[in-house]
Amino acid sequence: MAIEYLATGRRKRSRARVILIPGSGKVTVNDKSIEEYFPRETLRMILLQPFQVAGVAGKYDAIVNVDGGGLSGQASAIRHGIARALVNLNPDLKLKLKKEGLLTRDPREVERKKYGQPKARKRFQFSKR
Repeated sequence: MAIEYLATGRRKRSRARVILIPGSGKVTVNDKSIEEYFPRETLRMILLQPFQVAGVAGKYDAIVNVDGGGLSGQASAIRHGIARALVNLNPDLKLKLKKEGLLTRDPREVERKKYGQPKARKRFQFSKR
């Protein structure tokens, strides 16, 4: 079997396990094509970004297993995983990918809802009388 490059990407509540295999540039997410899994073009652009930055678009197939969170978080988690897998494949790409911010895990999470309020920061309307 061909050489595989494995990596994990994370964003919000999403976890993506990525396997890169030399191939034609086909990306499979949870046994579906990316067009089928991500209906929005912007999400597909986000997850393919590491290939364009590294200059290896169309040279590797990605098999991705992603769970948790929503589609936006999942697309960013896949992008993070692909970038990490590309560094495993070729450590020379690390500088290029890091400069674009693709290797940094986005630490932003949803703030919890507080009691006595409708949302995390929103307050009920104040009434003086």
